[in-house]
Amino acid sequence: MRTLLLALGLTFLAGNAHTQQLDVEFQIIEDRQAAGCAGSYVAGLDPNGDGFLAVRKGPGTQHAKIDELYNGDMVRTCAQAGRWIGVYYGEPRRKGWVHSNWLIDGAG
Repeated sequence: MRTLLLALGLTFLAGNAHTQQLDVEFQIIEDRQAAGCAGSYVAGLDPNGDGFLAVRKGPGTQHAKIDELYNGDMVRTCAQAGRWIGVYYGEPRRKGWVHSNWLIDGAG
């Protein structure tokens, strides 16, 4: 029984890794008829450097990193706080904050 409960707990945690609350929340607007979240993609990351764009729980390096994006990844941009952009992406849907230096408009 204990092993089953442990397995269920690990499955629950793994399944909810990207559904954690952000430190700074933003609203996702998916209205195709009105101005909603704009499309962008990640570009300009140095493949000889870190090679990824950190997704954070809030707008700034003081917020925890929760994911990574790579050159060519598509995102929808929904919020802005200075040079930081609130984005959502992927299936299942994930969201977080990234620095705008590595986002290019035009993903739709």
